Amino acid sequence: MNTDLRSKQAQSIAVLCGQLAGVLQNKRWLLATAESCTGGMISAACTDLTGSSAWFERGFVTYSNEAKTELLGVDAALIRQHGAVSEEVARAMAAGAVDRSRAQVSVAVTGVAGPTGGSAAKPVGTVWFGFKVGEQLSSEMRRFDGDRAAVRSATVQHALQRLLELLHEAG
Repeated sequence: MNTDLRSKQAQSIAVLCGQLAGVLQNKRWLLATAESCTGGMISAACTDLTGSSAWFERGFVTYSNEAKTELLGVDAALIRQHGAVSEEVARAMAAGAVDRSRAQVSVAVTGVAGPTGGSAAKPVGTVWFGFKVGEQLSSEMRRFDGDRAAVRSATVQHALQRLLELLHEAG
């Protein structure tokens, strides 16, 4: 990914965080993140904003399967059955982030950022997203192109954009 594109994407992420801050503060809700493949990048983007303590509660970086189980309460059997990069695990991560925090909203990501680790079923660039907004739990999968940095950056951008959409849908 070239420098100009990365700069534009960083600006876009900052704008999304600003919009997210406004919506969450308006609703008086707090956000928790549960991140695997992004390693805390969503949390970092959110807390880059001054005043983020008013709406950002905490971030869980759960890169290993053990961390997902210990910190978020994801059932180890679920990980064994479906794999860490799966809809089931993304949903459990999102639910666990809310259950183990004071937040009402969460976003969770688990994926294969590359350049290794992919398979035929889950190629490099595959990312599962989990979202909890109030009592609503949802999930979706995306495949992103590019190198590791591009996949991770696209994951952050999509997580923030989709969370904003879900918050607007929630009213």
